[in-house]
Amino acid sequence: MHATPMPRREVEVKLALPPTSLPQLRKIPFLRKLKLRSRRANEISVYFDTDKHKLRKKGLMLRVRRVADRHVQTIKAAGDSWPLERDEWEAEIAGEEPDLSLANGTALESLLTDKLRRQLKPLFETRVRRTVYPVANDTCAIALTIDQGSIDTGRRSLPLCEIELELERGNVSELFEVARAITRTLPAQLAIKSKSERGYELIDGEQDAPAKAAPICLPDGARTRDAFKTIGRACLRQVICNEGALINGDPKGVHQMRVGLRRLRAAMSLFAAILDDPQTAAIKAELKWLAGELGPAREYDVLVNRVFAPIKGRNPHWGSGLPWLSHELGKKREAAFTRARDAVQSARFRALTLEVAAWLETGQWTTPQDDLIRDRGDLPIAVFAAEQLTRRYRRVRKKGKALAKLDERSRHKLRIRAKKLRYAVEFFAGLFASKRATRRREQFLSALEGLQDGLGDLNDISVHEERIAAMGIRWHRTNPKRAFAAGLLTGREDARIGAAMATATQAHAALIKVKPFW
Repeated sequence: MHATPMPRREVEVKLALPPTSLPQLRKIPFLRKLKLRSRRANEISVYFDTDKHKLRKKGLMLRVRRVADRHVQTIKAAGDSWPLERDEWEAEIAGEEPDLSLANGTALESLLTDKLRRQLKPLFETRVRRTVYPVANDTCAIALTIDQGSIDTGRRSLPLCEIELELERGNVSELFEVARAITRTLPAQLAIKSKSERGYELIDGEQDAPAKAAPICLPDGARTRDAFKTIGRACLRQVICNEGALINGDPKGVHQMRVGLRRLRAAMSLFAAILDDPQTAAIKAELKWLAGELGPAREYDVLVNRVFAPIKGRNPHWGSGLPWLSHELGKKREAAFTRARDAVQSARFRALTLEVAAWLETGQWTTPQDDLIRDRGDLPIAVFAAEQLTRRYRRVRKKGKALAKLDERSRHKLRIRAKKLRYAVEFFAGLFASKRATRRREQFLSALEGLQDGLGDLNDISVHEERIAAMGIRWHRTNPKRAFAAGLLTGREDARIGAAMATATQAHAALIKVKPFW
């Protein structure tokens, strides 16, 4: 009879980097002082699941790793899909096939029906050359592991180069100190996806695909401080997971990274009462920088594809100004995408993502010295959520009653408030899960999305008119045809104001009729 493997909490920070930069690792001052001695091994890891990826959908991973003549089975539970902490169960087994008798007492046990046992099969494997350096001092011990190799599905393969920093002794903050030292020397990026996630994406042909926001699960008994950490992790994950799509020029990648960024900033606003410290202020400033770098790419993409493209070729009376306008908008769109790509490929972006992760795990806000702030953080999240939803709903309801009379700046403020309210609803949805609350929440979200759409259109029209007008002014005297084409397009945008205002007004009227779900 096999003994049930004991669970272990794996705490690690993972960095992805180009293989060509690895020789610089020994140039890092603190590593050079340690006179590191390494262990090297070749490892082949085979990942098992069903054809329908049932384990993956449940947040589980089953792997058999071969090192020399040993086979080690590992079961991991991903939790909230945050890679820093995972529960894992590991045991040495006799051969290449999983020993499911060792799944008793693990996160996999509840899924192990006879049908699942029959359906489990190898889906992909990783082959890596692993080098492990022990990094230790009086306060901590960290295993610094370099993995070079590939992920292989049999039909597709993907190169792999990662540095894993696993905490064996000490504080999590020490992991981030080592990670900072590495990223200051090497072009290393915080890696959110595990090898198994990348393997599944390779199977599905979804590597570097745009990533939408994932549902957030907040236990009703959670403290407010812990709830913010869970929400912040999910938002940062969405930002990082859209890096590849954005760099590849996918407009959806830009959009989804901006969504993740907006959600993170909105969460920081929602939880401002427990985030009052200089470190948080510095993080906010860097997030604002990134938002500014990504914004024009989204704006010009919408302008080109949603505003200009539908009228292209359908208005011959616009004359020669139309091709020029198309060319100019295309150039500005490309320049804006280059700006966004440069930002995401910069050392500043790499530092930002690492610092946000460190801040979420070990920031000053996690151990407040102020008694009032500490008490706010200890408040049950359901109580905090109800307070926030009530307060923010009242603001949107009150300001929206005078929607038709609001100037452009006030409408913009209302749009931001509506957006933050919508994100709050999505963050806290699982806390109010009765049938009646779910029904009301769906009605509430539908009306709120309508309000956001109408206000978003009004904001887009304002931005588009400003962009187009600036182009027209340049040619006002030297090329009247070009200025005329710009003026006509501005006029078309202006004509959309009435419909957008009607959408927003009707949605607001529907919103105030819905009973709160919290």
